[in-house]
Amino acid sequence: MTAEDDTGRSAFAWPDGRKAAVSLSFDDGRPSQLDAGLPILDGLGVKATFYVSIANVDRRLDAWRRAADNGHEIGNHTLSHPCSGNFPFSRDKALEEFTLGRMEADLLAANEAIRRRLGVVPTTFAYPCGQTYVGRGEQTRSYVPLVARHFTVGRSAFNETHNDAAFCDLAQAFSLDGDCQPLPRLREMVDAAVDAAGWLILMGHDVGTNGPRQVFRAAVLEALCRELLDPAREVWLDTVAAVGAYVRYRRGW
Repeated sequence: MTAEDDTGRSAFAWPDGRKAAVSLSFDDGRPSQLDAGLPILDGLGVKATFYVSIANVDRRLDAWRRAADNGHEIGNHTLSHPCSGNFPFSRDKALEEFTLGRMEADLLAANEAIRRRLGVVPTTFAYPCGQTYVGRGEQTRSYVPLVARHFTVGRSAFNETHNDAAFCDLAQAFSLDGDCQPLPRLREMVDAAVDAAGWLILMGHDVGTNGPRQVFRAAVLEALCRELLDPAREVWLDTVAAVGAYVRYRRGW
């Protein structure tokens, strides 16, 4: 599964001698992902992971069906997108008021909704707001075990580093925020993953040119994809599901 490099660190063995893996992921199924993101990705032959909102899928059902048919991964992002009630938008679906049973029902309902609409059953999951708990105080419980039970990968959010593929908990895999990042900063993230034979998962929301937050710049996305596709980079660029399945295989799961 691993080999020792010249510093004594454990180096994960990626396929075809690649030095690292990178996955592009986008949350909520926002319209700009279809209108601005997919033309870039499809034009370059890059497959990405989309953690969709069911309501957004329903608004552009045919387009999301084409994305799924074209090999992009459709992942689970819950049915109701519950986050902490500290966010006003989530006060009526606050994680503090959820139980593990309610959360499991929400996850499974999202899987079924995606299956009925798009003909695929998600195998990976993204935690809304990157939050992994239900309840409050002494009754707080992690729902990471639920994600581990039902999905091959659970992607967290707003983390600080890439994943050590030989060690990381796939039920709460780290992702770094790609929104509003300049290309040099994204290169730094990729370089750090390459240096450590790691797996970098980038998270984005809207794709476009404007907005103070939650916008993965379209020109940056295209430039990054072109760099990652360069054979000299020796990076494996693929979906969260594809890389996660390989990691599980190499770890003997």
